[in-house]
Amino acid sequence: MVAAMDDRRTVPVWVKRAIVGFWVGGLLTFYAVGVIRALGTLIVVLIVSVFVAFALEPAVNAMARRGIRRGIGTAIAFLVVAAAAAGFSALIGTALASETTYLIDKAPGYIDDIEGWLDDTFGIEVEFDTLKDEFLAGGGAQDLASRFADDVVNAGATVVSLLFHLFTVALFTFYLVADGPKLRRMVSARLSERRAAIVTEIWDLAMHKTGGYMYSRTILAVISALVHWGAFALLDVPSPIALAIWVGVISQFIPAIGAYIAGVLPVLVALLHEPRTGLFVLIVIVAYQQLENYLLSPRITAHTMEIHVALAFGSVIAGTALMGIVGAFLALPVAATAQAFITSWLDQRARPDEHAEAEPADAEPASNESAAGEPAGA
Repeated sequence: MVAAMDDRRTVPVWVKRAIVGFWVGGLLTFYAVGVIRALGTLIVVLIVSVFVAFALEPAVNAMARRGIRRGIGTAIAFLVVAAAAAGFSALIGTALASETTYLIDKAPGYIDDIEGWLDDTFGIEVEFDTLKDEFLAGGGAQDLASRFADDVVNAGATVVSLLFHLFTVALFTFYLVADGPKLRRMVSARLSERRAAIVTEIWDLAMHKTGGYMYSRTILAVISALVHWGAFALLDVPSPIALAIWVGVISQFIPAIGAYIAGVLPVLVALLHEPRTGLFVLIVIVAYQQLENYLLSPRITAHTMEIHVALAFGSVIAGTALMGIVGAFLALPVAATAQAFITSWLDQRARPDEHAEAEPADAEPASNESAAGEPAGA
């Protein structure tokens, strides 16, 4: 009887194993989370590098088919991207510097006009002498450049860190693009035939969708820049080329809200020179956005990266919540790749059912033919 009571008090072996497994799993999970947090920057860099490689690989593949070695083709693609980024930065930086100087010089006159308008319209006498002094010689706005120069040293660490991350992304991207086929064969060789086929399909879809996304965005950006350049030149807006390129690039490559961000700068620049021109610029930007949304974009993206608007918006929100601005940029290619893969997988699952339904239909005429042939043979 005592032995029976001892057996009842003894903890079952499976309970002990469950307790040990719980604590070991918890500790391993805690350790894994710590490792992921410690390597968070590297993980983000690798993810960005992979998708930049997917975007560049179609162009490198096209050059490879023309006899250009992948290493040289990758270098050419990098040089083109770097030149485009440098040109964009130079144009926008020059325009911003020019307009900032113009605003500081004209601000006292604007303040006088506001004082006169308030007095003439509403009979309100106000003086903005303190604000006006900020824009005169020795004022706070005039000293902005010198104060900014003093802060350059403090911002140096941030600039160096950003350059290091860009260099790291470029390095990983170069090797991923240059050795893309070799890397794919190496991964596939270590997998079963079925899994290797899945990996290859996902790889091809990601490359096609990401490359298609960049291709379609680039075409739309060029069209947008050309249209806005013509409109801004006709409206006599300052720096029309720089502002047109700004609108074209920002509206296409910043998801969801890019068009609104892109329109702010040219409208403000036009308002500074002529309020009526600012209104016309706003009308041009809104009208072109409607033309692009309902005519240009559906025709171009239908051949490159067709994705539902709700899915695109939701993916941008999710990407921003997970990885910030980087996630927002990568959200659309990831969503398009996932959508294409799921659609392909569902189509493949539906094909066996179609074959199964077709087999009885094919067998029925055959049985009828054999039945009809029996009397003839007899």
